[in-house]
Amino acid sequence: MIQRKIPSSGEALPVIGLGTWQTFDVDDDKTYPALKNVLTQLHSAGGKMIDSSPMYGKAEEVIGNISTRMDIADDFFYATKVWTTGEPEGIRQIEASFRKMKRTHIDLLQIHNITDWKTHLPHLRLLKEQGLIRYIGITHYTDASHAALEKIFIAEKLDFVQFNYAINARHAEIRLLDVAANHGVATLINRPFGEGSLFAKVKEKALPSWVVDFGISSWAEYFLKYIIAHPAVTCVIPATRNPAHAEYNIKAGAGNIPDQKMRKKMADYFDAI
Repeated sequence: MIQRKIPSSGEALPVIGLGTWQTFDVDDDKTYPALKNVLTQLHSAGGKMIDSSPMYGKAEEVIGNISTRMDIADDFFYATKVWTTGEPEGIRQIEASFRKMKRTHIDLLQIHNITDWKTHLPHLRLLKEQGLIRYIGITHYTDASHAALEKIFIAEKLDFVQFNYAINARHAEIRLLDVAANHGVATLINRPFGEGSLFAKVKEKALPSWVVDFGISSWAEYFLKYIIAHPAVTCVIPATRNPAHAEYNIKAGAGNIPDQKMRKKMADYFDAI
């Protein structure tokens, strides 16, 4: 799998990770084998990133339950978030995330949707100084939040910023991606499939023949290749519980990468559908 460096450390991170919103929020452990299969596929392909949040119901707990039963548990890059207001509640929520994910250390702790970020950031920095977390970031999922994200990560010199970006939602290309790169901030991309709306648009539509040179055999690969072809993208985190879908997602992280001319052709083709 292609890897990109985290600017603040130089550590290499594979370009395809795993989101867990809705997909890992399950009540019945009968779904665990399929979820374990997804994690195994990610690991086998060289992937690492698993992104979660207290907002995602039982997702953190499910990740902890499944990963601790795997002998590759320590190979993953664990990311979660704080999503509450007030310092005491933020501390309690972070401590709960450690317990649920069954981790003594978490790789990346983010402030979810920049909620009460000025309150939480000092505690995150303390945890980083103590060696309990390795990286700090902020997140959001709307175009309207991009300007706010930019102001925060520039002023506070954070390690990561997570935001929405997809072939049908290219607002981040106007400024945010380049600003992050210029300020040495790693980027995590959420909503790469527009919450499924991209697949609805291309349903029963054939892939263009010219994508074969990039090893693209599915629309999922088409959409993800478009994103990771932007040099400022560090990692994309599509969410799935379906091992077959995970296979397509992971495949997008290897092989040839479209150049800028090809990226435009891909976007124009999609827009014309």
